[in-house]
Parts: sequence; structure tokens; C-alpha cells
Amino acid sequence: MTFDKEKLKKIREEEKRWEETTVKKFIEKRPERKEKFMTDDGFEIKRVYTPSDLGEGWDYLEKLGFPGEYPFTRGVYATMYRGRFWTMRQYAGFGTAEESNKRYKYLLSQGQTGLSVAFDLPTQIGYDSDDPMAEGEVGKVGVAIDSLWDMRVLFDGIPLDKVSTSMTINSTAANLLAMYILVAEEQGVKPEQLRGTVQNDILKEYIARGTYIFPPQPSMRLTTDIIMYCAENIPKWNSISISGYHIREAGANAVQEVAFTLADGIEYVKAVIERGMDVDKFAPRLSFFFNAHNNFLEEIAKFRAARKLWAYIMKEKFNAKNPRSMMLRFHTQTAGSTLTAQQPENNIVRVAIQALAAVLGGTQSLHTNSYDEALSLPTEKSVRIALRTQQIIAYESGVVDTVDPLGGSYYIEWLTDHIYDEALKYIEKIEKMGGMMRAIERGYIQKEIADSAYKYQKEVEEKKRIIVGVNEFIVDEPLDVEILKVDPSIREKQIERLKKLRSERDSKKVEEALDKLRNAADTEDENLMPYIIEAHRHLATLGEVTNVLREVWGEYRAPLIF
Repeated sequence: MTFDKEKLKKIREEEKRWEETTVKKFIEKRPERKEKFMTDDGFEIKRVYTPSDLGEGWDYLEKLGFPGEYPFTRGVYATMYRGRFWTMRQYAGFGTAEESNKRYKYLLSQGQTGLSVAFDLPTQIGYDSDDPMAEGEVGKVGVAIDSLWDMRVLFDGIPLDKVSTSMTINSTAANLLAMYILVAEEQGVKPEQLRGTVQNDILKEYIARGTYIFPPQPSMRLTTDIIMYCAENIPKWNSISISGYHIREAGANAVQEVAFTLADGIEYVKAVIERGMDVDKFAPRLSFFFNAHNNFLEEIAKFRAARKLWAYIMKEKFNAKNPRSMMLRFHTQTAGSTLTAQQPENNIVRVAIQALAAVLGGTQSLHTNSYDEALSLPTEKSVRIALRTQQIIAYESGVVDTVDPLGGSYYIEWLTDHIYDEALKYIEKIEKMGGMMRAIERGYIQKEIADSAYKYQKEVEEKKRIIVGVNEFIVDEPLDVEILKVDPSIREKQIERLKKLRSERDSKKVEEALDKLRNAADTEDENLMPYIIEAHRHLATLGEVTNVLREVWGEYRAPLIF
């Protein structure tokens, strides 16, 4: 179905008449209403949208279709939340494995349906807790995991065949996945029964976060090792979560978030295909991770545009045949960068709006930030409020009763097409540069994000963008929020556990396993996952495994980009 040409002409004529009469008279009385409104990427938003904004060639079946069918604009599953809700996760982990295990059991008891693990900084960049580089950071922004012993405690009493687990880990993803597989094995759970995700998105570390260890090429090899190993051995596991979340947190706008995330995805798909694996063998288990920001309608359109664009890329660029290879399945987290330390209770409202946008945009799983996270790690009370926000949307709001309820809104459809078109322009430009790796090396991506972040901050400072409680509606009141504090003695506890581990394990077997890993890493493309699993089976530590790879590949030092 397309819009009738004559009717569109009539609508345009009526819109012009309306502008020249009704609107003009209104603005003459209220000249302040003449102000322009813009999308975050700099395009003017019209006062009102009609079918004429979608154009004469706008075809429902081509642009939208039906949920569960190409191009998946309206959702990846036919019944969406009428069949089952999104997975409700809360990103959690702090201190020791024992403390985090208690928090996970609490969240599961409150109705959470999946776990999402946060790891501390030393774990993220491959240092054991007793390494001098770990001092002052152990257990601070996530749980400290030094060895299989810690991983056993982290999931003690949690059946891994019943729970879906997401692990936010990148440079050391192979280590944490290896330990997870081994803990499951000890529980009697087979790899084919495991469900969950390992983030494993190294490119965005060079762009936005900085928790890389190795140079880009060996890092990409390790990422593709995981993707290929999971495709062969853990069929229900999402081998990568290609993450726009951190790109947005670094200052990107909605269009850039879609463009740079999907450009990363293209780079990973190309890398695995170049190693000889058919696209339909691994692509169905690729997953994505997006930010839910404050602009409610733009965020909904963003998710729809990303889904449609990825379907197009997989079908047309990579010739995927399996519809599941074309599905953009994604996790969403509400925007940490929008949380304010001032009047922190306001964050509850922000999170609710962002979470609703994610649901209306068709997310497969969702994490809602806690209102106190601009101040500290969340308390049990604030985590419960964040989880209840999701549950109220699911059970009380009614937005789950029909699929894609905002589909067909003239503005939503215009905005979806706009984000799609502008993101595609970015992707085509990146491809002309030689792909995402080359664009990152040139500093192009980093500069685009930095320019966007600067523009946003300037608008806040000039009050062109109002942040409630920060640059407007300010109150002078003492902060009265309970803050979670991490016990500073955690590092000592971890060091004692490491001493005990090293005294009780078979050191000869550890050295043999590490030597085999070293030799395999020195080859061009032998898959390292089996060697890393074997090293952790014999209780090699995270730092020991990572140091072997540091010896072979070296460490990456980012160039200064001006």
C-alpha cells in the first residue's frame, strides 16, 4: 500500500493553508512559539507531521511489514510481549563473589528473570587482585573474579540451566566465559543448555571505554575465537553484544549510536567470514546493546531504525539466508549519563521514561538504572525500585497488549526513516575509509563523538537544553540518600584466597596449560578458547592467562589524536 498521490497533494495544500492562516495568527499573538526545534543530529523537527512527510513512494509492506518478518521494523518476534515479556535484568556486582551472590539471589527473589554481571576494573583489564596495578580498584565498580574459585562462589546455588546470564566483559571475555562453562560443567549443566550473553565487543573499547589490553588485530582474533567457539559448542549463547550503549554514554547522538554500532557489527561479521565460517552459522547468535536516552520518541524510532537497517545489511551485504541472521535482537540499559547527583529522586522518573521507550521500541531485555547511581553503587532499596519500574510497565501500563503500538504515527515513521537514512550515510562513509577498524585508527569515530558531546554540553551550559535540578529548577538542600560503601578490606580477602589457591593447585599442570596457550597464541588463527578453558580448569588465574597473551601480543597504547 502506498499513499494516494492526489490525497497527498491535497494534504500538502491544506498544510500550507493551515500554516498561513491558523498558525500565523497564533504566532502573531505569541511570537515566542516561532522557535525552531531540532533533532540531536541537527535536523529541524516540523510543527506537525502528516502522510505527506512520508512521501509518495512510502510503502507500508516495504518499510514496515509485519512483526517477526523482514525487515523486522515492527519487532523481531510475531507476538512480541503478548507471548512473553522482555528479560528483566539488573546490572549488579560489587565487592567479593560472596556479596554479589547474595545480591543476585535477592534480585531473583524479587522477580528478576536474568542476571547481569558487573566486573571490577582489574578483572576487566586482566589483573589479579594481588597485582600492584589493582590496588585501590578491587571490587569497586563490580565483582572481583581472579579464578575459577571466585566464579564458583559467584554462582553458588544458582542453577545455570535455569537462568540467563549476561556478562559485561570485553578484553578478558574469553576468561570469564571459560570459567562460566566450567562452573556449569561442575553443576552438571551441558554447554548446549547455557543461555546468556558475553559482551565481547572490543572495538567499542577503542572508541569509547578504554578497557582494551592488546593491539586491535589480536584483540579481534580473540573476539572472533569466542564467536566461532560459541557457534560450534554453545548454540543458545549470544557470543557478542555489539554495544552502542557506551558509544552513546561517551556523547554520541542517536544517529551516531546506530551507525557506529552497526558499523562495528559489520566489522565482526567480515572478520568471522574471512576465517571461513558461513554467515548463517554464527549470525543468528549476534546480539546488540543499546542506550535508552531521554528523548522518548526519538529513542523509540532509533530502535526501530536500527532493527530495519541491520536486516538490510545482513541480507544485501552479506547475503544471509536465515531470517534469524537478519534479526537485530538487543538488550537495553537506561542512560547512566543522564542520571544526576542533584535531586537524585528525579532519576526515578527519567529511568521510567527511558525504560518505556525501550519497551515501545521492542527490546529483548532491559536493565533499569537505580536512582542513586550518580552517587555510588546502588543500594538494595534503589535496585528494587528500578526493577519495580519494569514490572509496572509490564503488568500495569497496557503497552504490551499490541505489537509496536506507535507504528503508523506519522512522526515516528518519519523519524525512523530519518535515523535509518542518516545512519546509513555514516556506514557508507566508514566503509569507504576501509571499515570500522581503519576509521578508529584514523580517529574519525572518536572525533565525531567528541564533537557531539561538546555540542550537547554547550547546549546545557547555555540553557538551550534544560536538565531539571542541574541548570534549572535548582533547590538548595542537603543530600539525604543512603549510599552503598564497598569494604576496603576486600583486596586483602582476595589476596588471601589467591595465596591459598596457588598453594593448593597443581602448579605443574598450570604451567603446562599456560605453555600450550602461549604456543597456540603464537599461531595465526588457532582458536584459543579450548586452551583458555583448560588453563582455568587447572586453576590458572585471570592475570596469569592474560599475561601469557601480553607476552605474545604486547599491550596497546592509544595514539594521541588531535
